Amino acid sequence: MPTDIALTLIWALPFLTSLIAVAMPAGARNGEAWLGGTVAGICLLLTIFLFPAITDGGVVTYKLDWIASAGLTLNFRMDGLAWLFCVLITFIGLLVVLYARYYMSPKDPVPRFYALLMAFMGAMLGLVMSGNIIQLAIFWELTSLVSFLLIGYWYHRSDARDGARMALIITGTGGLALFVSMMLIGHIVGSYDLDVVLASGSMIVEHPLYPVTLILFLLAAFTKSAQFPFQFWLPNAMTAPTPVSAYLHSATMVKAGVFLLTRFWPVMSDSQLWFWIVTYTGLVTLIFGAYTALFQRDLKGLLAYSTISHLGLITTLLGMGTPLAAVAAIFHIANHATFKASLFMAVGIIDHEAGTRDVRKLSGLIKFMPVTGTFAIIASAAMAGVPLLNGFLSKEMFFTETAEFDPNIFVNLSLPIGATLAGMLSVAYSIKFVHGVFFGPPPTELEVVPHEPPALMRRPVELLVLICLAVGIIPGITIGPYLAAAVQSVLGPETPYYSLSIWHGFNLPLVMSLIALVGGAIIYVPYYRRLRNIDGVPLTRGLRGQRVFERILVTATNRWARKVVSVFGTNRLQPQIFIVVLLALCAGTGAGWAQLGNLPLPDNFDPILGIIWLLGCISAIAAAHQAKFHRLVAMILLGGAGLATCITFAWFSAPDLALTQLLAEIATTVLILLGLRWLPKRMPVAEDLNWPTRFRRYRDFTLASLVGIGTAVASYAIMTRQAPEGISDFFLANAYSEGGGTNVVNVMLVDFRGFDTMGEITVLGMVALTVFALLRRFRPAADSVERPEQQRVLDEYANGSGQHVADDFLRIPALMMNWLFPVIIVVAIYMFLRGHDLPGGGFIAGIVMSLAFILQYMAGGTRWVEERLRILPVLWIGWGLLLALLTGLGAMALGAPFLTSAFAYADIPLIGKVPMATALLFDLGVFALVVGATVLMLIALAHQSIRRPKAAGSSKPKIREGLDKWN
Repeated sequence: MPTDIALTLIWALPFLTSLIAVAMPAGARNGEAWLGGTVAGICLLLTIFLFPAITDGGVVTYKLDWIASAGLTLNFRMDGLAWLFCVLITFIGLLVVLYARYYMSPKDPVPRFYALLMAFMGAMLGLVMSGNIIQLAIFWELTSLVSFLLIGYWYHRSDARDGARMALIITGTGGLALFVSMMLIGHIVGSYDLDVVLASGSMIVEHPLYPVTLILFLLAAFTKSAQFPFQFWLPNAMTAPTPVSAYLHSATMVKAGVFLLTRFWPVMSDSQLWFWIVTYTGLVTLIFGAYTALFQRDLKGLLAYSTISHLGLITTLLGMGTPLAAVAAIFHIANHATFKASLFMAVGIIDHEAGTRDVRKLSGLIKFMPVTGTFAIIASAAMAGVPLLNGFLSKEMFFTETAEFDPNIFVNLSLPIGATLAGMLSVAYSIKFVHGVFFGPPPTELEVVPHEPPALMRRPVELLVLICLAVGIIPGITIGPYLAAAVQSVLGPETPYYSLSIWHGFNLPLVMSLIALVGGAIIYVPYYRRLRNIDGVPLTRGLRGQRVFERILVTATNRWARKVVSVFGTNRLQPQIFIVVLLALCAGTGAGWAQLGNLPLPDNFDPILGIIWLLGCISAIAAAHQAKFHRLVAMILLGGAGLATCITFAWFSAPDLALTQLLAEIATTVLILLGLRWLPKRMPVAEDLNWPTRFRRYRDFTLASLVGIGTAVASYAIMTRQAPEGISDFFLANAYSEGGGTNVVNVMLVDFRGFDTMGEITVLGMVALTVFALLRRFRPAADSVERPEQQRVLDEYANGSGQHVADDFLRIPALMMNWLFPVIIVVAIYMFLRGHDLPGGGFIAGIVMSLAFILQYMAGGTRWVEERLRILPVLWIGWGLLLALLTGLGAMALGAPFLTSAFAYADIPLIGKVPMATALLFDLGVFALVVGATVLMLIALAHQSIRRPKAAGSSKPKIREGLDKWN
């Protein structure tokens, strides 16, 4: 298999699986588990397949250019470090999927769980494989978003919602800092390509922007990896299901921060600023996490704080800046993932089979769960650093690095003492986990009798523990080659000699390990009863980051928000619009007024155009005046102003804009008219106005005039300015040769700027769905809306009275509108097909098609249309977006940038050569989405504006069946 296909499948398959899993029926745990496990296994095999290509410092890359001149490419890169993380993500992900099959209840929304889990796997794989630093920042934020949904999976629980919100705010803030730091790094280096950045040597450290870049960079890494003082979000994330905790805290979420530190270690660590910040942040986190874990009652809380401590250990090693410390950090990343994942799964089994995680209620479980207990004890020993287990090897390397002599006396004493103290505490909380749960008298406070779980639920724990044993006993064979590949990818030619031997003789690191083992037992044994039942963490009650976070959040969201609302907030729409227009005057139209004296006078100004503009201005002013008396008249006059705008576009040779403006005017006018009846009744206008009211009207008139004239001046300044050379000429010269069309505007929208257009139609679809969601349950008060005459007649018709009046009222226009329906459909097709060469296209055709449906609603009402037409606008929106996306992905599959268009001439018999362009498919997606969005908003408005009682025995309209299905 080609390496580029393998790289693409590794990160793309989990996302595809996520889409499939979310559509699977609820309760189908076997199918979802098989699907997720199969995909995770395939990704693992593909990763293993790439290992020969990344040994000895090899790198496998796959680039897909988007805007290559700006450094924006879709770039995936696999080296030794990325390979190690991909193995951890996919292998432990596979085990978590199997474990979750037995942990999750059939009553839970299991499809959503597997969909989010696979999406998170894809986000993490994309993060570690990113070869573009902007792309890395995007995947970084994606991990934060998906983890937010996973942590808040049981959103009916307030603690789950609070924990998810806290995790999102903390890690999301770090993500914004990472994005800015990546922009700064790209500015310093001159490229966003990761290979270029890693080859830049000391360029970043020697740059004046290095301190700012480093602070932002470390803020991102520290928030994601829960380093002090941001550690408090991690224990609160324990509200997630245990499979999620096992995955996020072992191989994925929290490892992203230390991955970032490791990835950029070669180019950012060679400074004293890095050493002091990273090393001692890690050391404080290491000791604080270990100390706090010792006093936890909840087993998941104990493991969460132990995770914080071990992340501090890795951060401390990376902060030291020596190659051997970096080797130890990479080694411990792999070791921690294996024993921590097995421990979390073991805790989940205990909770699942004993009904609690409270250590005060658990004891003597080794008699009830001997197999699970044995493997959990071995994993705890690996966490404590007991010899012949993998945790011992990397911890001994850690002790070795901290014991190295440093000329600074503070560093020379603080590092080994802090490391030994943290080792003692880690042994103590590991003993607490083992002794408090598995030894002692049988439990008496449990509601169920504990027992072993199903065999397949226990297999992931057993496999991970066996790996801990194998790496601890024969590290050179089991982990040696893979660790060497990861280390060489980070250190390159500076890779030092290191040994994975179990025995290095009797030396200072061994003494430190023995002190940690014995000291941990001394800490726990005399005080185990107190440590079992103590409430809170001594000496740290004032160091509660969560309390500080909540106070800041409450202050920012409540107190400050209330002050802002008290100053600017109002229930009236007019003051809000006044503020928006005033800001527009200050920010936007000021530039136009500033250029008023420098603008050239128009040549040969046609007086007919001046008359048209004058009529448009009169219509706009009259609409504003009539809005006080009659809204319908105001809408008609407003349409006159819009028509003047359409004529202006056509006058200045912009037929596409004119046609779009005209059709949009028609559609929006009808939609607004349908919503006018919701507005409160007009109060009688007093002839004698008081001075405050007059002043407000004069003020609004003056402001509107200033903004309108300023906008006109700014528009004129833009149209008369000297355009940059090459832009217009480029599109005129390449529209046909590169895009296959003579209508330059349409070619720009569907080819040169197709990505922008796709973003715009996505927003349009979101707006339509939002409008429908907001209005589908809205019921205006009956006594606060105007009831036009047509509504009264339609109500009489629906109630069986006034039959002949309704017939006379509706027959003739309804007949005309029904005749127009097929004509308008043909016009829409014609507009669509001609769009690439003449004014038209998908957007214009979509509005024309929507007008056909609007006419049917106006002629026969909602019920008449819905009983005869099967319109499913949500499907139109979905298929439109999907077709536009597939058009872009098709270009990528052929090795071209996203949404690259291709065209050729097809020789059709009896017709001849016909131009064919792939942009037609993209335009078809635009057409479908515009139709769906417009009709969906029409339905939301029409069902409120013209409501009829349902006749007895009548079936539900077809359109409502479709909408109910999507609701």
